Amino acid sequence: MAEYKKPKTKAEFDKNFKQKKPLMNDTEAFYEASRCLFCYDAPCIQACPTSIDIPLFIKQIHTDNITGASKTIFDSNWLGNACGVVCPTGVLCEGACVYNHQDVPPIQIGRLQNYATNKTIDAEKVIFKVGESNGKKIAIIGAGPAGIACACEARTLGYDVDIYEAKDKPSGLTVYGIAPYKITNEEVLKEVDYLQKQLSFNIKYNNAINSKEELAALETNYDAIFIGVGLGVTRHLGMDGEDKEGVVGAVEFIEELRMKQHEIKVPAKVVVLGGGNTAMDAASEAARMGARKTVLAYRNSKQKMGAYGFEYDLAISAGVDSLFNVTPIAITGNGKVEGVKFAKTEMVDGKLQTNMNNTFIVRCDMVIKATGQAKQGHLYAMIDDLDLDNKTRIKINDEFQTSNPKYFAGGDAVNGGAEVVNAAYDGKMAAQGIHNWLNK
Repeated sequence: MAEYKKPKTKAEFDKNFKQKKPLMNDTEAFYEASRCLFCYDAPCIQACPTSIDIPLFIKQIHTDNITGASKTIFDSNWLGNACGVVCPTGVLCEGACVYNHQDVPPIQIGRLQNYATNKTIDAEKVIFKVGESNGKKIAIIGAGPAGIACACEARTLGYDVDIYEAKDKPSGLTVYGIAPYKITNEEVLKEVDYLQKQLSFNIKYNNAINSKEELAALETNYDAIFIGVGLGVTRHLGMDGEDKEGVVGAVEFIEELRMKQHEIKVPAKVVVLGGGNTAMDAASEAARMGARKTVLAYRNSKQKMGAYGFEYDLAISAGVDSLFNVTPIAITGNGKVEGVKFAKTEMVDGKLQTNMNNTFIVRCDMVIKATGQAKQGHLYAMIDDLDLDNKTRIKINDEFQTSNPKYFAGGDAVNGGAEVVNAAYDGKMAAQGIHNWLNK
């Protein structure tokens, strides 16, 4: 089990958050590319949400056509570099590799993808072309993966694009919400800068759209609007003691960690509530920040967790302990967190029930809630005739168009929270949907 010292410098932080998928060197990439069988039916392509021609780009790497490999990747996925390292490849492309059926390690597709695109970005190779101007303008709300992908695709189709971003950096979840051992801030921002330099889309930072008047201005000044806002803040649980000092949301904790790195202090004992991938990230990060004891607590069984198995294993390997079939009923302490009171849960007639006769307290100094995020319902409510489902997700048709024909949407606003690669696909396809609608 790993033990991490509290990082006091950037170098110590980087050591604790050593990249899970480090960049390949030329020899590693050539060797790994040579292992590909170039399957005729390529199950890896079918498993990729953006349908990248994986055998083709691997063959291009093997023949030292790195720029061609990058073009193949970016043609399908505008966030091809980031997705090479943050995608859960073990359950997507690499999980579909035929080598898995032969007890042979699958091709490291993600790292090869990262190798090619990173090399092309560093060389500042020009591989994109802005489309001939059609005189039409698209506004994008949110500079996350969906928004960036929509902007890139729209620029190749000849549209002027302005992105309205609430924060001061692009990429949304990729730079603010993903564990630092998966990708560095520098690598995320480098890819967006590379795309922006070639495709010349505008990003208006610190420019949240928060009012009906601002939406009306967009509707007047643009031919179409894409909503790519992602999810909001951590949802309030309504639990006794939730407002005590030391109780934080997981997305807020991860964002602060990514921005301040070694400058934030994580106390000795931490409890993380939740069983999804965000909970695993938060728990692993608390341990890597030097917490002496980090406990992951989930209300159901290990088998019922929403997190990928490899994410749980990664948290455990970082020194995280876990509790299953426990539900928090109160946070204890006198103004400041001192512990979490749990009750055991059990399945009765197929339903999870809380046993209030079996309670206990886990002492801690910090509680991280990884129990879901609120949707951006306040924004959606200001848009006329915008249909939502019962989970506050925007309804769209096959062209990513909403019930208000001027608005298109994609990413978390539509799927309720998925991977970066899903958002990148949505943004690209929405731009094509906008193009089809404006050219009927």
